[in-house]
Amino acid sequence: MSVAPYRERVLRFREDAIVEAVNHLLATKGYDLMTVDEVAAEAGIAKASLYKHFTSKEELAGAAMVRVFDRAIAHADELQREPDLSAAKRIESVVRWTLQVQMAGQMPTLPAQNAKLVASLKANRTYMSRLFALSDTLGSWITQAQADGHLNPQLPPELILYTLFARACDPVLGVLKAAGTHADEQIVEWLVTTTLEGIGRRPAPVPRRVR
Repeated sequence: MSVAPYRERVLRFREDAIVEAVNHLLATKGYDLMTVDEVAAEAGIAKASLYKHFTSKEELAGAAMVRVFDRAIAHADELQREPDLSAAKRIESVVRWTLQVQMAGQMPTLPAQNAKLVASLKANRTYMSRLFALSDTLGSWITQAQADGHLNPQLPPELILYTLFARACDPVLGVLKAAGTHADEQIVEWLVTTTLEGIGRRPAPVPRRVR
């Protein structure tokens, strides 16, 4: 066994451990409260070793987001390979998957108003390419679902897209989960329903007259 491949595997294993630690801390504590010291401690490595992989807290957050985007894209690709699924059903599956990942404590959340973080993410080519790839896939499903009459055609597609992304950090899920009065599966299904159908009461169907 040569030295180079072994070293590469060690570095890859260490980087995976770091990203997993970042993902967990972002999901449980949030970006502002997470520290690089905590990431190193949870990954089980020295802080100096961590900086050999990532040079800043912003880079750590970007790596965690790339990881979750990769998972989301993989899920979307699986849905694409099922030709019998309508665009609306694919969107529903993505929403449910997103909420399940959040329920499992595996969805990183980032502040939208942190200028330094936003600039770092925009400069992260891997992050931006994943964001655009997922957005393009979801965008095509949204326009198709609107054409099929399954989504409101009067709403701008980008508004629906941003609403879907917002489910990744929906605080309602955490509040209901913390209350402990409902099963996780029920919470997820409620949020899927309110995301795609809203909370307005639908009028009862008018019965047909029998002649």
